[in-house]
Parts: sequence; structure tokens; C-alpha cells
Amino acid sequence: MSAYGSYIVETFVTLVAVCAIAFVVLYGAKRLGMGRSSGAIQLVGQLPLDARRCIYLVKVGGQVLVVGVGEGGFTKLAEMPESAFPDLPEAGAAAPGGFADVLARLARRPNDGGAKKEEGS
Repeated sequence: MSAYGSYIVETFVTLVAVCAIAFVVLYGAKRLGMGRSSGAIQLVGQLPLDARRCIYLVKVGGQVLVVGVGEGGFTKLAEMPESAFPDLPEAGAAAPGGFADVLARLARRPNDGGAKKEEGS
């Protein structure tokens, strides 16, 4: 095997090893519960405004904070008692699904057949 061929094989093996290590670390972190919220803070709602801006409802104790997020960082827009939002999920309620759930919903959604045809043409 030429030097170039051995370099390609070595690079490929290294790439596979790094991907395997990353998979094991991420899987282990997920199994240990890392990245999940714990304590008195809970994200209860979000509204994406565009690619870089979003509004979040964050429940902290008995208060609900309305927080805006954009290029400038976080901004508290309002603070209201939890009683102002009667339909908030309870602290033990299941969190909304992740990317796989969104993808599954999109796959089940009926196809509209592309763009609508112009009327009168």
C-alpha cells in the first residue's frame, strides 16, 4: 500500500474512533440525566420569532418570567404570578418531545402537494 493509501486508512480509522467515543460519551451523559432541568426552574413555553429571536416562559418557584432572547442576550420582558397562566403544565408533567418527535410529526403530516396553484390561470 502506498503512503497516500495508508494515510487515508489511518485518517478513516481515527474518524471512526472519534465518532465512537463521542457516541459513548453522549449516550452515557444522557443515561446519567445530564442536561435535564432539575430544581425549581422549568421551561414551560417558547415562541420562536425568527431565526435569532425567541420568547420563553420560564417558571421559577411561583412566578412565571417572560424572557426575550436575541442577539443582545436575555431580556426579562415581564414577571407574573403562576396563577396568571392556568394551563401551565405541572412540575412533574412530561416535557415536550425532542427532535425525533418533531421529525415524526412532520412525517405523519399530510403532504399539501407543493405550492398552491394560482386561481384563474
